[in-house]
Amino acid sequence: MEQRFMGTSGLRVSALTLGTMTWGNETDAQSAGTMLRDFIDAGGTTIDTAFSCAEGRSEAILGELLGDVVPRSDVVLMSKAGISHRNGKRMVDTSRRAMLAGLDASLARLGTDHLDLWLAHIWDENVPLEETLGALEFAVSSGRVRYAGVSNYNGWQLARAATLSEVPLVANQIEYSLLERTAEQEVIPAAEHVGAGLLCWAPLGRGVLTGKYRGQIPADSRGASATMSGYVEKYLDGRPARITEALVTAAKGLRRTPLDVALSWLLEHHGVTSAVVGPRTHGHLKEVLSSSLEPLPEQITTVLNEVSKLN
Repeated sequence: MEQRFMGTSGLRVSALTLGTMTWGNETDAQSAGTMLRDFIDAGGTTIDTAFSCAEGRSEAILGELLGDVVPRSDVVLMSKAGISHRNGKRMVDTSRRAMLAGLDASLARLGTDHLDLWLAHIWDENVPLEETLGALEFAVSSGRVRYAGVSNYNGWQLARAATLSEVPLVANQIEYSLLERTAEQEVIPAAEHVGAGLLCWAPLGRGVLTGKYRGQIPADSRGASATMSGYVEKYLDGRPARITEALVTAAKGLRRTPLDVALSWLLEHHGVTSAVVGPRTHGHLKEVLSSSLEPLPEQITTVLNEVSKLN
């Protein structure tokens, strides 16, 4: 698997990042171990988790696997802090206290003394930006974090943070796919200007770009889940449906899967460093790892760009 530099930094990450959001909920420890081993065997290096994923169970499962399934030194380990869940409610807090407490908890669960990349999970209107950045800076200077970045920041937020930060912000993790291209308006130009690489979550349009939702909602999918259906719903009709049909047609013509074409389209785009894939099952991961990720013919890229362009 291709290795890429994160923005203008010296940090190398794999073109695909293994996301672990479902570990501890929809994905059990045994399946997680199989996926981690296969991902590393395929040349992947970069693993993404967060303090808030499955209320800490994602990090705990990953921590049990590191050393036993794969050596800690073989992975680029990334986590985030700033979001937590309490009594079923989502809490946002990027204060110095919350951020550093989250880092300590993440390191303990993961069984490591450092993270390769640590991100402020979200912009927090209630906390001074300088305070959030101070937590990132302290984490780096204390040796518990090698590189720092942010997540879900829009263009001006990223530019402002990069201007104020005393350590380079090497990454911004955002949603970006054929179905969600708003990052092109401000985020991508801002990231290029400040030297940050883009880690793209939901690169398959929350699963819709695999084509599995065409004409039906599979019973075992997130779209059929009482708790997760809202995550997928907005991409099932109208413009997203038209984009998906064009993608499926292009994939048939190329004799590739829609998943492969969607990821290849994304990874060709300027500024994109890695696509964060979050397979729930080993079968889903096998389909991802079997993708060629080869550059698309120029004509196909042009057609997909046109059908998915922002209005």
